[in-house]
Amino acid sequence: MHSNRGLPRRNCLETMNCSWGTELWDQFDNLEKHTQWGIEFLERYTKFVKERSEIECSYAKQLRSLSKKYQLKKNSKEEDEFKYTSCRAFLMTLNELNDYAGQHEVIAENLSSQIMIELTRYIQELKAERKSHFHDGRRAQQHIENSWKQLESSKRRFERDCKEADRAQHYFDKMDADINVTKADVEKAKQQAQMRHQIAEDSKNEYLTYLQKFNKDQHEHYYTLIPHIFQRIQEMEERRVGRVRESMRVYSEVERKVLPIVSKCLDGMTKAAESIEPKMDSKQVVESYKSGFEPPGDVEFEDYSVSMKRAVSESSFLNTRGESRRRSRSRLWPLLKRNKLMSLLASPRQPPPPPPTSPSPEGLPNGPQSPQQAKEPLSQRLNDFMSTKHKMHCLRSLKRGGTGQEDYSHLPPEQRRKKLQAKLNDINKDIQKEMDQRDALTKMKDVYCKNPHLGDPDSIDPRLEEITQSLEKLQIEAQKFEGWLTELERKLLEKASEPQRQSGHFDSQGNTPLTNNYGQNRESPDGSYTEDPSTETSMQFKSRSTEFDEDFDEEEPLPTIGTCKALYPFEGQNEGTISMGEGEMLYVIEEDKGDGWTRVRKNEDEEGYVPTSYIKLFLDANAKGAMTYI
Repeated sequence: MHSNRGLPRRNCLETMNCSWGTELWDQFDNLEKHTQWGIEFLERYTKFVKERSEIECSYAKQLRSLSKKYQLKKNSKEEDEFKYTSCRAFLMTLNELNDYAGQHEVIAENLSSQIMIELTRYIQELKAERKSHFHDGRRAQQHIENSWKQLESSKRRFERDCKEADRAQHYFDKMDADINVTKADVEKAKQQAQMRHQIAEDSKNEYLTYLQKFNKDQHEHYYTLIPHIFQRIQEMEERRVGRVRESMRVYSEVERKVLPIVSKCLDGMTKAAESIEPKMDSKQVVESYKSGFEPPGDVEFEDYSVSMKRAVSESSFLNTRGESRRRSRSRLWPLLKRNKLMSLLASPRQPPPPPPTSPSPEGLPNGPQSPQQAKEPLSQRLNDFMSTKHKMHCLRSLKRGGTGQEDYSHLPPEQRRKKLQAKLNDINKDIQKEMDQRDALTKMKDVYCKNPHLGDPDSIDPRLEEITQSLEKLQIEAQKFEGWLTELERKLLEKASEPQRQSGHFDSQGNTPLTNNYGQNRESPDGSYTEDPSTETSMQFKSRSTEFDEDFDEEEPLPTIGTCKALYPFEGQNEGTISMGEGEMLYVIEEDKGDGWTRVRKNEDEEGYVPTSYIKLFLDANAKGAMTYI
C-alpha cells in the first residue's frame, strides 16, 4: 500500500495534476495554515487596490482643483488675455487636463466596483467555506481518533483478561496437584479458570471486532473522507488563486480601457500647443492697442539767433519762446507724463457707498456731510490744484478723458471703432432675441385664439407690448451707434485718403522746414481724443495746458497729514478709488472736501480715494498745518 502511494506523487510532479487528498493526506495542519495565509494574501491585495483607488481619486481631485484654479473667471481682467492664441491654447490645455482627471476618477471607480467590492464579498464567502471544510476534516479526524481509542481500550482489556486467565489456570493446576486440597477447592479453582478463559475469549472477540472496525474506519478516512475533504479544500484554494489572477487582469484592463481617452486628452494638449500662432498674437496686439493716430511730426528749429540780429522787447521775446515751446510740446504729447493730472482729478463723481453696518453715511461721526452736487468736489479740487486761468481747459479735458463716454469719444479712433462695432453687435443680438420672443408669443397668441381652452389670448398682450417697447428702444440705440460708427468710419477714410505727411527739409539759407501738424494735434496732452481740430488749436487753451503740464512735470508725492484705519473692507472698482481691507492702516494725504471721499496712500506708488465713512482718521495737527497744495 505504501509503495503504491509514491507512484501518484511522481505522476503529480510530471503531469501537474496533483490531488491534495492523496499527496497531502497527512498534512492537515499545514493545509490549514496555507489556506489561512491565502486569505490573508487576498485581503492584503484588496487593501492594495483600495489604496490605489484612493490615490487615483486624490490625484484626480488635485488635477481638477488645479484646472479650476487657472480657469478663466467671469468678469475678470483675464478675459482680455484669452484673445491671444497662447492663452486660448492654455485654456484648451486646462480643459483637456480636466478630462484627463476625469479618466483617473473612472479608474478609481472601476477599481473600487470591479475589484475591491467583489474581493471583499468573496473573502467573506471564502472564510465561511474554509471553515466548513476544516470543520468536516476535524470531525473525520475526531471519528478516527475515537475509533483508535476504542481499539486501544479493547486491546488492553483483552491483554488483561488473558493474563487473568493464565493466572487462574496456573492456580487450578497448582490446586489440582496438591493432595492436601479438598476436592471442593479444586473444583472451585477449575470453575474460576474456566470463567477467566471465557472472559479472555470474549475480550479477544471484542478486540477483533474493534480492530476490524478501526481498519475499516481508517481506510475510509484516508482513502475516502480525507481525500474528498482535501479535494474540496484544493478546489477552494484554486478558485482563490484564480480570483487573484482575474483581479490582477481586471486591474490592468481598467487602466487600459481609459488609455484611448487619455491619449485623446494628450492629443488635445498637443493640438492646443500647435494652435499657438506668434504672428497672430502679434497682430492681436496691434488690434488691441492701435490708436489710429499718426506719429508726431519733426520738431521745428527754434532760431534763437534772431534776438541777436534785431532788438525785441523782453515781453515779446518771452511770448515768442512760450509760443515755440507750446508748439514743441503739442507735437511731443505722446511722450509726456499725464498720469499726474488724471490722478489728481480722478476723485469719484458718485457719492461714496454707505458703511455695511449703517443705513446711511450720516450715521458715523466722520461720515460725509449733506450730499453735494456732483461737480462741486471737482471744482474744489480744481481750485486746489490749478489757478483760475487753467480751469476751463482742465474741465474740458476731464469731460473727454475722465470717465468713459457713451460714444467712446475718449478713446483713440481705432479703439473707438472696435468698441462701437462690438456694442452694435451686442445690440443687434438683443434685437434678434427680442424678435424671436415676439414671434413665439405671437404664435402662442394665435394658438390661444384658435383654442381658447388652452389659455387666454389677452394675457399675452402685456408681454407683447413690453417686448415692442424694448425693441423700439434697442432700435433707437442701434441707430445711434450706427450713426456714430458711420461718422467715425467716414473720418477715418478721409484721413486715410489724405497724402502722407512729408518730412520737411532745410533750405540752403537754414530756413525752418514746413510741416503738417494737423494729424498730431487731434489729441490733447492729457490723453483725450477730440474730433474737432479747431477747438484743439486754440492758442489760449494750448498756452494754459502747456503751463499746467509744466507745473506737474516734477513727480513729487504729496506730504502725509496723518494716518487712518479701515473700519470696513472696500473694493475700489471705480477710477480714482483704491481698495483696502478691514483693519488696514493707510496714510492720509488729503482730507474730505465735503464729497464723502478721503485721499489716502497705501505705498509709495499706489494712492487713491476711499469713503470717509469707512475709515477712522488720526490726523497730525502739525502736518496738517504745514501741508500746502500745488
